[in-house]
Amino acid sequence: MSKREYDESDVRVRPGKSSRPRTKTRPKHNDAESAMVVAVDRGRWGCVLDGDPARPIVAMRARELGRTPIVVGDEVDVVGDLSGRTDTLARIVRVTDRRTVLRRTADDTDPFERIVVANATQLFIVVALADPPPRTGFVERTMVAAYAGGLEPILCLTKHDLAAESEFAAAFDDLDLTIVYGGTDDPIQPVRDLLHERSTCFIGHSGVGKSTLVNRLVPEADRAVGVVSGVGKGKHTSTQSVAIPLPEGGWVFDTPGVRSFGLAHITPDDVIAAFADLAAAIEDCPRGCTHLGPPADPECALDQLPDKERRVEAIRLLLTALNTNDQY
Repeated sequence: MSKREYDESDVRVRPGKSSRPRTKTRPKHNDAESAMVVAVDRGRWGCVLDGDPARPIVAMRARELGRTPIVVGDEVDVVGDLSGRTDTLARIVRVTDRRTVLRRTADDTDPFERIVVANATQLFIVVALADPPPRTGFVERTMVAAYAGGLEPILCLTKHDLAAESEFAAAFDDLDLTIVYGGTDDPIQPVRDLLHERSTCFIGHSGVGKSTLVNRLVPEADRAVGVVSGVGKGKHTSTQSVAIPLPEGGWVFDTPGVRSFGLAHITPDDVIAAFADLAAAIEDCPRGCTHLGPPADPECALDQLPDKERRVEAIRLLLTALNTNDQY
């Protein structure tokens, strides 16, 4: 078990007493209410009761949770002072099972996973077509993380005015990837339609226009963060993830600009498993197959699938990205 985590199955033994493990009991907290974590700051968690932005509270982690990681998007049970008044604190006593999770590592050799957000249904991969120039490797890597974590990836291209004739999006034609344009000169309604009543994580390099897009979707976004989170001074400077409610319904999980996206926690089988039309085939692959095809994997079962050549080739682009450690 990682030193950074606490598991409910953990047991402790008193020195000098019986060597038989004694399970630490947990309070039942039958009076707890449900909430969603929307911000984290120095050991305090901004939450909204029942997912309602109009019911913000600030909470601390209960002692019995130990070092259980609690991140933006987590659904939690809270007790204590739930009034939301200034200088009041509730307690987070339980973290519910996550339906989806977006993870990354600092690089491909880092043994520690970092949970970016929990329970998002979509991953908006925000990429500028120019300044900074787009990189297919970053998109491929974040798609791998999305598929492995149960999120639907969507590619959002900005700065279309600087590279109107770009063929960057064509690299992903065979991946059935939804693509939308979200630059300042592009209509915002197609983006709103994709986000409506969904929980969407935004991710991208610094300078790609992610914060500008958030401000177009949620005017006065900084004020909205302050009202909802109640943590710190309420100003979001893109240094930590934060959940922002959309006026039409739904949430945007805005994340800091990333410099690299490590995938040390993901295997080739994790990637293939995300594609229903390919997942069953790898059961016939030899042990240790990386699914890259010849010459590395001459007996890969994916090569035996009829009429799937272009699809398999596209997936192998993701697998190739998984096997590199470039600083995207």
